Amino acid sequence: MLQDLFQLHTMRARSISHARSQLQGKYVIIIPEISHESPNKVHTMKAILFARVSTEEQKTLGHSLPAQLARLEQYCHARNLEITKTFSFDESAYGTARAEFDLVFEFIAQQTEKVALCCDKVDRLTRNAFDKRVGALYDMAIAGKIELHFTSENQILHKNSSAAEKLCFGMALQASSYVSNAISDNVKRSIEQKVRRGELSGRAPFGYKNVRVDGRSDIIVDEHASAIVRQVFAWYATGTHSMDTIREKLKAEHGIVWSKGYLDWALKNSFYYGEMVRKGKLVPHKYPPLVSRSLFDRVQDVKAGHQKKKAKYAGIPFAYRGLFRCDDCGMTISPERHKGGKFVYYSCTESKVKHGAPWVREADITEQLAQCFGRLKLSDDVLHRLVDKLREVHAHTTDFHTQKINEHVKEQRAITTKLEKMYIDKLDGKISDDMYDKLYRQFQEKLKDLERLLRELRAVDNDYYITASYVLDLASRLHDLFMSSEPEEKRHLINLLLPNPRLKGKSIVQDVRKPFDMIMECNDRQVWCAR
Repeated sequence: MLQDLFQLHTMRARSISHARSQLQGKYVIIIPEISHESPNKVHTMKAILFARVSTEEQKTLGHSLPAQLARLEQYCHARNLEITKTFSFDESAYGTARAEFDLVFEFIAQQTEKVALCCDKVDRLTRNAFDKRVGALYDMAIAGKIELHFTSENQILHKNSSAAEKLCFGMALQASSYVSNAISDNVKRSIEQKVRRGELSGRAPFGYKNVRVDGRSDIIVDEHASAIVRQVFAWYATGTHSMDTIREKLKAEHGIVWSKGYLDWALKNSFYYGEMVRKGKLVPHKYPPLVSRSLFDRVQDVKAGHQKKKAKYAGIPFAYRGLFRCDDCGMTISPERHKGGKFVYYSCTESKVKHGAPWVREADITEQLAQCFGRLKLSDDVLHRLVDKLREVHAHTTDFHTQKINEHVKEQRAITTKLEKMYIDKLDGKISDDMYDKLYRQFQEKLKDLERLLRELRAVDNDYYITASYVLDLASRLHDLFMSSEPEEKRHLINLLLPNPRLKGKSIVQDVRKPFDMIMECNDRQVWCAR
């Protein structure tokens, strides 16, 4: 039995020796190192989660911040990645100024060990293929300092990435840029088309309001706010109000608080007379204007005058300060308080040449102005006869105006029909885009001219009798209005009657505006000529 065991052991030893000789030189036997650490401890890479949405994508279900973070956390748990920092924010990835992304980049740069930056997709990281920060992250990944993980696209970029993996990352980067560029192009085309139709993109200025009509955005006139805009322009056009006094009146009468900057912007806004600014150019819009072009230009003239010489005179205690000039030398008539501050006197500053200008009491100036306004007062009999004659003359002009208005309206409709047909020809490819744009601008200019002519004709037709009657009635009441008005209103009435008020010695030089000069002259003669 012992002999049998010895033979079995010998045969086993020979077999093992034979096996070793057969394996020698062909295979490498790897013997695992003996670790002194705990058998349950495993080395893991730290991960940084990156979730981003833009304003337009906030409401998109699949790209919301919670949805992105949930996918990223699940991804890290499945791959045993330790989440060390989470960045979640709302920011556009198309531009170069990205404050939130800069914080992410700075945090990664501060890490002393290799980390994994985990994003849902490449377009969550950037939509700009030329973003230098993304290029720097790519270089860090290829150098082995970080890894870039894009979970939904199953892409990992690291130092051992193949050429195909790098190509896929580059293609995803270009695709994300293309999507943003395509959206931008579509928005630009949509805006240009709206401009051609005379429509405003964005928020309407004060005096108008944005509404939804049949599911589409539109702009209509706000009746209350538009009346305030007209009043502001009318106030400033008189030249008797400063920016501060207008702001005070807005607050007192309407409860509106405007800054000086906003008031200045409103007074210079061409939208109120019918043109909007597009790429630095004025283009007509389709909405009803709130003020006439003549009133707007008058306001700009007043503003230009105030820029050359500051308007220091409105709203101050001296009623006539800055209104009068010396007829001898052209210098300003300046006020001072005399006799213990009880009385106000005016005199030429004589800053150019001394000519012995006298001092004139404010009460004496008021009395002379009252006499000037009194010369406009008409008797009730004369006023009624003039109004009746105006009504008769007005009746003869109605037919002529109606005929001209109908002609212009007919021409306006014909041009509108041509524009509609021309647009269909453009869609069918019968005319080029350049030709369409050229003809469109020409027709729009013609429509603008026709609209202006129609406004003028309708204004003449509707206001001829009313305006003339109002002027005559106003002339008869100017004296009473002047005597009962506050200093601010007195200045307004003086500008209405006297275009260039001057003092020669102690007397007012009276150059009266039309048509008040004719009323005053005829009233002085007590003879009304046929003309």
